[in-house]
Amino acid sequence: MSKERPPEPLDFFIWTVEDVGLWLEEINLGSYRQIFKENGVNGEYLEGMSMFTTEQILRFIRRCHMKWGDFITLCKELRRIKVACLKGEQKVRRPWWAPSCLSVVFVKVAKRNRQSRVVSLKLEP
Repeated sequence: MSKERPPEPLDFFIWTVEDVGLWLEEINLGSYRQIFKENGVNGEYLEGMSMFTTEQILRFIRRCHMKWGDFITLCKELRRIKVACLKGEQKVRRPWWAPSCLSVVFVKVAKRNRQSRVVSLKLEP
């Protein structure tokens, strides 16, 4: 992803550690950027946080030296992105490596994959 602009929410499942850092800056939690990087927090990790037990949440907060209010902000912003993906509000883009002749096929597959990846939201309160 480009260092000049925040990562696309649609791609949040495949965000790198650097993408997560850019997103933290965007949601005014940039002070945690370095500690998240040191702990290897990427998009896959963020996606899995919805399945954390209370003990895992507390361990994460301690390890990242987060304030409770900041953790709540992180969770709300993460949920906002997941809901936007579920509703299909993000535009699907063809990746740079895919040939243009496969654009239509890629977009259809990406939309189907996005819906299956965020289906767990329907089960969350």
